[in-house]
Amino acid sequence: MDEKDLLRLSDGPVTRGRLIRDLRALGLAEGDTVMFHTRLSALGYVAGGPPTVIEALGEVVGDRGTLMAPCGWNDAPPYDFTTWPREWQDAVRAEHPAFDPLLSEADHNNGRLPEALRHWPGAVRSRHPDAGFVAVGAAAEELMADQPWDHPHGPGSPLARLVERGGRVLLLGAPLDTITLLHHAEALAEAPGKRFVEYEQPILVEGRRVWRRFTDIDTEDEAFDYSSVVPEGEWPFTVIGRDMLAAGIGTRGRVGAAESHLFDARAVVDFGVAWIESRLGAGPGGAT
Repeated sequence: MDEKDLLRLSDGPVTRGRLIRDLRALGLAEGDTVMFHTRLSALGYVAGGPPTVIEALGEVVGDRGTLMAPCGWNDAPPYDFTTWPREWQDAVRAEHPAFDPLLSEADHNNGRLPEALRHWPGAVRSRHPDAGFVAVGAAAEELMADQPWDHPHGPGSPLARLVERGGRVLLLGAPLDTITLLHHAEALAEAPGKRFVEYEQPILVEGRRVWRRFTDIDTEDEAFDYSSVVPEGEWPFTVIGRDMLAAGIGTRGRVGAAESHLFDARAVVDFGVAWIESRLGAGPGGAT
């Protein structure tokens, strides 16, 4: 959409002050630790773009609060490059730049806000190239420190720490299927058929480029086969998110022009684990 379309969508400019009022009305508060997902165009015409959104969020949570977003790595080698012809693989292994938390771009699939947040004064980025996060604020160092190389969505991850801190999840016009925190629920859930992936990416170790092999739940093609419990054509996280809202978990309201949602992180994970285990069949030690 062009500027005129966006202005019509939001019935005028979405300013910093308007965002602050809307965010507070939604329930975001001073001192909150919040992971946010944003579809910027859904907000309407934001005067100033991503920096205006970040400034508004920072004003609402204040000096004691923290902003967090999924980051990833836009230029990571594809998971399947090891299936390419040997000559192509060798070229990638020989010269593909290593992931650098300071320089490597955030994954464009996460929208414009994570890349903007990564450049923000005081920003701290976690060390994982593929499943990394970025944070700004009082708890940024604590949230990002020593993310596990393997199983980076599980215990000890920034997602786990978000839950431990009593954090929140904010969807600013972003659809329910973007709730990254549900990957933490998948990592914790004990149900049969959990899918894992292994892949290789180059990282820096004491200044040297080193190829490392990583293991994680399958976040690209889904960590479980949800086909028996999710209608065809729907995303599992969309269904789980709708069920959460129906159960009274989370609030919804307008921020700018966008329907937005605010959830407590622990409630998301507890509901997600219970939903997965109850519908897909609990494994050892899980719910029955």
